[in-house]
Amino acid sequence: MLMNTFEARLTALREELARRGLAGFVVPISDEHLSEYVGSYAQRLAWLTGFGGSAGTVAVLKDRAAIFVDGRYTLQVRDQVDGRLYDYMSVPQDSLADWLAEHAPAGAQVGFDPWLHTSGWAKAVAERLDKAGAKLVPVESNPVDAVWNDRPEPSTAPTFLQDEALAGRSSADKRGAIGEWLKAKELDAVVISALDSVAWVLNIRGSDVERTPVALSYLTVLADGTADWFIAPDKVPAQVADALGNAVRVRDRGTFEAALGDFSGKAVAADPQHSVAAIVSALEAAGAKVAGLPDPALLPKAIKTSAEQHGHRAAQARDGAAVSRFLHWLEAEAPKGSVDELSAAAKLQMCREACGDLRDLSFDTISGAGPNGAVVHYRVSEETNRQLEPNSVYLVDSGGQYPDGTTDITRTVWIGPNAPPAEVKDRYTRVLKGHIALAVQTFPAGTTGSQLDTLARQFLWAAGLDYAHGTGHGVGSFLSVHEGPQRIAKPRGGQAGGEQELMAGMFLSNEPGYYKSGEYGIRIENLVLVEARQIAGMEGEWLGFETLTLVPIDRSLVDLGLLSGAELAWWNAYHARVLQVIGPQLTGPDRSWLEEACAPL
Repeated sequence: MLMNTFEARLTALREELARRGLAGFVVPISDEHLSEYVGSYAQRLAWLTGFGGSAGTVAVLKDRAAIFVDGRYTLQVRDQVDGRLYDYMSVPQDSLADWLAEHAPAGAQVGFDPWLHTSGWAKAVAERLDKAGAKLVPVESNPVDAVWNDRPEPSTAPTFLQDEALAGRSSADKRGAIGEWLKAKELDAVVISALDSVAWVLNIRGSDVERTPVALSYLTVLADGTADWFIAPDKVPAQVADALGNAVRVRDRGTFEAALGDFSGKAVAADPQHSVAAIVSALEAAGAKVAGLPDPALLPKAIKTSAEQHGHRAAQARDGAAVSRFLHWLEAEAPKGSVDELSAAAKLQMCREACGDLRDLSFDTISGAGPNGAVVHYRVSEETNRQLEPNSVYLVDSGGQYPDGTTDITRTVWIGPNAPPAEVKDRYTRVLKGHIALAVQTFPAGTTGSQLDTLARQFLWAAGLDYAHGTGHGVGSFLSVHEGPQRIAKPRGGQAGGEQELMAGMFLSNEPGYYKSGEYGIRIENLVLVEARQIAGMEGEWLGFETLTLVPIDRSLVDLGLLSGAELAWWNAYHARVLQVIGPQLTGPDRSWLEEACAPL
């Protein structure tokens, strides 16, 4: 029998490993910056397996391989990855280190690319393999690249400035603050390798990674506030170089590893969660004292300036008008049976492009009809494309990148003409009730997202239901649609300690959901801003959420009998605000549709 494409690629990789004396190799979805979304040149796992998700790892041995994904991709991985070639493993229940220890032969050398993993990951896996009589070894060059004959080149697109009026702070101010942080900790420098942190510190943006406006580069900031920016020099136009001035030295990206040798005898910070093992190894080899500290840009980037908050509201207003026009079109066209997932996603993008200044989508639109909506991070393709059938559920999760803000919204709608089944309305309303419970909650300063997560799940839990993803993620300002350190999710490893407290100025999503495998998916997502709250008689500092996303929520799916008076009041107040902000941007039939969609329940 002839091998299919992915079987041939796996065979080629195994042959390459054998030539190098390796019994196995680990292939993550990652780049040398540990980005969530990576450029086409770094899509090694997708090339090898066909998996299109944004998180996952493959372990390849001589006669066995496995792919490890979390609950978001349980269904997707089975659709896209050949089960004859790979065992399906679920994270965190299944451990890659344990799998390797169990299946790697005694004395085996298992390779890993130190530019794609953290030192902590390498240490933990190495210790587990040592106990099993095997060894984890770094490779000098990635063996996948050796057999990927048509691998794309990294982007050569130029960088551009993020307007200081939109950023709310100058690069000099940000670098100065990092310099003071270094002095306070008696450090000489910090290596910043997360692409969105580099972009934030320098007030620059790029187009090297699809859907995320960043540029492939590294940054080292010194205690005096000056910096070295390692980037391909032809990616830095004169306007960008002039704006940064002499305090930022532009150096060729190819010299970055060697330049780390200049820190001999120096105390250098590197974030253990955001710096690859190769960076830490190079610093240690140079004789630097490495301090494993969080990226100093991480928290100030998450706490948005008033300018960023103002810009985000403006972006949400334009985006809300675009999505509302799309939903009006969808309501009219989908029941005819003439709309499919691809055409719906294309129409939504057209609506966004028409609203002005769309630079990119913030992620690939999740356009899921019927059973495809139950695949949490579904990615529509020609092979999976489905019609939006009359009398079915359609889930669309989408967002845009605008210079003044990054948007992310999910709406679940019923495609008529008949009324939705009672079960669908029940599940939808339970998701809605969880969404409202989180949206209206006040909480004391110091509260973490894991302490709030149960609010969104409680009504599903009461019916013995749940969802296998977090309730909320941080969102950047014309940067990554998924931004840390803030999150709203179940505690990691069952422990709440060490998680980031929510702070005024942070953007997060509020997106509970429910997914019935093989039938439908439901998710309601708005973005929110953490803001200070005043409560009569309060003691201490209190916070709450301002809902930023302004788009009607499908009223046909609501079981009014399940809503309390307070929940009904929230619904009506929210839709009154949608009409107030979005209404003036719409005319004719679009405006009439919005008025009907926002009428009080």
